[in-house]
Amino acid sequence: MRRYQRAARGRGISRRRMCRLARTAGALAVLLAASGCLDIDKPELALDIPESYRAAHATSEAAKPALDWWRSFQSPELTSLVEQAATANFDIAVAIAQIVQADAQVRIAGAPLLPTLGLDGSDQASKTSRQMNTGPLGPGDSPGAGSSRSRLYASSLTASYIIDFWGKNRATLEATIETSEQFRYNREVVTLTALTTVADTYFQILAAQDRLRIARRSLADSSRILFLIRQQFEAGTSSDLNVAQQESLVENVRATIPPLEEALRQDIAALAVLVGKAPERFNARGGGMAAIRVPRITPGLPSELINRRPDIRQAEQQLKSAKFSVESARAAFFPTIELTGQFGVQSVALRTLFGPGAWFYTAAASLTQPLFDGGVLLGQFELQKGLQAQYLQTYRKSVLSGFANVEQALIAVEQTTIQERIQQNVVKSSRRAFVLSEQQMNSGTVNMVTLLQVEQTLFTAEDQLAQVQLARLLAIVSLFQALGGGWPPTVPANAG
Repeated sequence: MRRYQRAARGRGISRRRMCRLARTAGALAVLLAASGCLDIDKPELALDIPESYRAAHATSEAAKPALDWWRSFQSPELTSLVEQAATANFDIAVAIAQIVQADAQVRIAGAPLLPTLGLDGSDQASKTSRQMNTGPLGPGDSPGAGSSRSRLYASSLTASYIIDFWGKNRATLEATIETSEQFRYNREVVTLTALTTVADTYFQILAAQDRLRIARRSLADSSRILFLIRQQFEAGTSSDLNVAQQESLVENVRATIPPLEEALRQDIAALAVLVGKAPERFNARGGGMAAIRVPRITPGLPSELINRRPDIRQAEQQLKSAKFSVESARAAFFPTIELTGQFGVQSVALRTLFGPGAWFYTAAASLTQPLFDGGVLLGQFELQKGLQAQYLQTYRKSVLSGFANVEQALIAVEQTTIQERIQQNVVKSSRRAFVLSEQQMNSGTVNMVTLLQVEQTLFTAEDQLAQVQLARLLAIVSLFQALGGGWPPTVPANAG
């Protein structure tokens, strides 16, 4: 009976100690929470979202980009290349691997919220020696040295758990979850960048092929005129100066071909890497920009852009992660309460290991409160608040940059469209002037200087038209990219 009374008194003392520890921890928490240096400010986004884009001249619902926006160019080869890149591009594969790592970090961060369990088993054998008996021998004594052997069997289950009273581990887990979401948006950013780069590179290949055709056609035209001038020189109706001038023009046109060949081959090699193939085993058929249909798209409303662009969503997740990181750093000031326990059996004989007298257990609770750490915790708290402020400004900038990207792309599409139309008129007039000057040369009524100028004007105009057409296609691709790629179709309100 006395033994039970002592045990009851012991449990009472233990309860009283735990109550005192809890009260102390609560007092410390109140003091720390009252400290002004640990306040967590809620950041204000303060975003100025315009009602519409200045450079958009159509209604927001006119022609929103489809999810498979690359198909709107109606190029089977481009569609095939983009779809290959979506599955074989190495940058996209790296981004996917980063998501796997981020998910693993979530599991690691969630582990402290659960108890830690461990199973132990041991078999310990020992042998001790006895000193040799040098005195008179008794009836049961042995004259030599002896030894004794013993064995101890034990098996136990241990458990440890840190009470997340202040929410530190929960905040760390939430920050890690938001970071994993950030990597998912990063994959979308990388994917969109890779696919638009495929489209840009493919259009550059088409432009190089067009410019090569123009240069070779111009070389053939100028070479034909050179042949006629030489005939006139032999007939005495043209001077050696005219021959030299035309030869110079021919060589100038010929000199433009190697750089275009270089650009074409290099773009094909770059496109091979984008679709995950060796350049030596890859080739793009291309053809020319004339076969490409120029799609018409509208940007929608600026407010929709925040939910569409993956880089803006990535910056938003980064800001959310920083919020939980600040909470975790703040909770580090508070005491840490840890519970540990052990339950098992031990016996000198294996057959009695699980007998009634072999059971044992231990239980303990500990409280750890940092008192002085040289400013480490405060520095970590201020660091996280500084990162939160940084990510807030990054988010604001990403939103405004998104609006600016759309405006810039819309302006580029508008102006390159106008420029292409004007340049087509320039080429048409230059081609007519070239045909007329060649006819007059044959009849001997045109000045050779005029003929040379007309030739150069035509070649430059056609080459410039190809570059303008490329600029327009690239501007349209940049508009797709600025809008965050394709948008899912709008479901009518009465659907279903």
